[in-house]
Amino acid sequence: MSPLVGLLTFLGLTLLLLGGVVATGYAARRRRHIALVVLAMGSLVTTIWFAEKLGTTYDLEAAGWIYPVHLCLAKTTTACYLLPLVLGPLTIRKPELLPWHRRAAYLALGLTGVSAVTGTWMLLAAEPLAR
Repeated sequence: MSPLVGLLTFLGLTLLLLGGVVATGYAARRRRHIALVVLAMGSLVTTIWFAEKLGTTYDLEAAGWIYPVHLCLAKTTTACYLLPLVLGPLTIRKPELLPWHRRAAYLALGLTGVSAVTGTWMLLAAEPLAR
């Protein structure tokens, strides 16, 4: 699978799975929610792996200022996924943490969207490397 096809495939799968995570979270379907979280995080890791592979086929520094901005956002987004992953299990014993879990999840989801936009922008502005 080419890096571009892999990136697009797993990014789409990740977004679908995250939609399922949100739906099962609101429906309080705990087992299904946890299973979808695990699948979504695995798909996200695979998406990042394909993005790294795709990045080696472009001169990303030619994209200008969007390159370091996207990298900072992407790393911050990845780190922000730790917040709902830690708070989620804690809500089982302390239900009062649920609003914080939701806020953390929406922060990670929002940053995912921004990272996808800046990543697309970066690739469109970058120069493909000669093969």
